Amino acid sequence: MPSIITDVVFSEPSGRPNALIQFSGAVIHLGIYLYFSLPPNSTSSSWILVLVAGFTLSGMAESLPKHRRKTAGVLRLTTMFLLVGFLAATFITPEFVIG
Repeated sequence: MPSIITDVVFSEPSGRPNALIQFSGAVIHLGIYLYFSLPPNSTSSSWILVLVAGFTLSGMAESLPKHRRKTAGVLRLTTMFLLVGFLAATFITPEFVIG
């Protein structure tokens, strides 16, 4: 009996519509980062780059061809570890996010 995690994580990539949404999220977050980091004496907003990386990796996983299930699964797992690690870092060291 295959596990649910294997079925979900290593499933076929969803295709271009989902990838477009993920890449749009990355571009929006990158715009937010640039907006808040360009002015002089701005607060530290480098944590937004973690979200940009997460959205970008997820978009890359969904934009792969259908036969690249393992590569998409590895990108999805990397995204999950990145974002869960960031969430854990906010609880362990909140000054990383707050500045």
